[in-house]
Amino acid sequence: MPVPVPQQRSVPAAETSHGDLTLLVIEDDPAGTTITVPELSAAAGTRVRIRTARNLTEAARLLTDDVDCILLDLALPVAGSDGGPGTGPAAGATGPGTVPVSERADELAALTHVLRIAPLHAVLALTAEDDTELAAEAVRVGAQDYLFRGELDARVLSRAIRYAVERKRADIAQHQLTESRLRAQENARLERGLLPTPLLDGSDLSFAARYRPGRSRALLGGDFYDVVRTPDGTVHAMIGDVCGHGPDEAALGVELRIAWRALTLAGLCGDELLSTLQQVLEHERQSEEIFATLCTVDIAPDGRRAGLCLAGHPAPLLARHGRPARLLPYEDGGPALGLLPRARWPRRQVELGGAWSLMMYTDGLIEGRVGTGGSERLGQDGMVAMVNGRLEQGLAGEELLEAAVAEVRELNGGELTDDVAVLLLGRDPERIRRRGGSAPRSRPASPVVARPLGAQRPPL
Repeated sequence: MPVPVPQQRSVPAAETSHGDLTLLVIEDDPAGTTITVPELSAAAGTRVRIRTARNLTEAARLLTDDVDCILLDLALPVAGSDGGPGTGPAAGATGPGTVPVSERADELAALTHVLRIAPLHAVLALTAEDDTELAAEAVRVGAQDYLFRGELDARVLSRAIRYAVERKRADIAQHQLTESRLRAQENARLERGLLPTPLLDGSDLSFAARYRPGRSRALLGGDFYDVVRTPDGTVHAMIGDVCGHGPDEAALGVELRIAWRALTLAGLCGDELLSTLQQVLEHERQSEEIFATLCTVDIAPDGRRAGLCLAGHPAPLLARHGRPARLLPYEDGGPALGLLPRARWPRRQVELGGAWSLMMYTDGLIEGRVGTGGSERLGQDGMVAMVNGRLEQGLAGEELLEAAVAEVRELNGGELTDDVAVLLLGRDPERIRRRGGSAPRSRPASPVVARPLGAQRPPL
């Protein structure tokens, strides 16, 4: 049975204008048709180019990116093609290029073959008027619509072509949106799993954290932190920042954090630990220009003193009971990791006292601007003044971090563009005595999307 569309030499793509349509007709006898190209173009409202193929092999040769729609005769024989039944993907597969298995696979062999070789093209199925079930099955398998030979005219065909093209575009857009959502959900689960779970069981120190990546819709940035307690009772804390804001920098930050925890639990600290971390960075970074800043603190079991190492990182902020907060000394710090091949990082002894709070942070907290459109940075001095103001209000622990991060955003006139990580460790002997000397147990971090990520509620 001939298809009622004449054979027509295709117009070169360069001669077509925006909005023109190209129809590929696949039928073994295209002669003797009744619809002319001018009629079809007039009905469609734009010029229609028509290509014809007598078999699937010829169709594959004519199937180019400029083809908008395929009109396929379901009665087309498939001898000599690889499109027979059983060659498509398993039932239940979805998305472009996948074809569900049909109970009438033999009759739809030509269609399944076309759907497999043309996953991004709209397809119209042409069948006999008395075979409604086969036509409906063709749509279920993947065709955008079906047409009956006896009812075919220029207006019906032109409308069907446009409908099929738009429906295929909508199907592809919906499939891409679904894939994007699934990928985003998987990335979110992965990033949450990469955030640290502090190991503080047995310690009498309180802990709170805030983490916010600078990348839009991300949960993980180039900033990283961790806190662990070793069997001797020492609490080790670390915070760092990989230069850059992309996924590669975030991945490198995770690698450095995991390496730091492993080396710390193995007994390394100070210069030996940082030298080993630099070797890890040099092997894992994408280019020699990548570096990372780092601050490590190891707090003695009695909680009254600590060792401090700085690798190009801002010095922590120490607030003793009844005294204003101040920056710890940073003059003896070493360079950032990855800058000098044989660098050294001296360890400085710091007296903490009996009751204290120690805030460690990345430069995203202090590099925010003061005022919308302002050129002045908050800086370390501004941060110290801000934190002291909050301490005078009686804030501590997680409330202090929440208020500090919120104020930095407010001063900046909007969201910060850089990653922000802030840790707060504290010790209050009076509250420990009221608890009867028992050591509080820390809980795992609980990140929250689209806001500063919370870690633990401090047991103070």
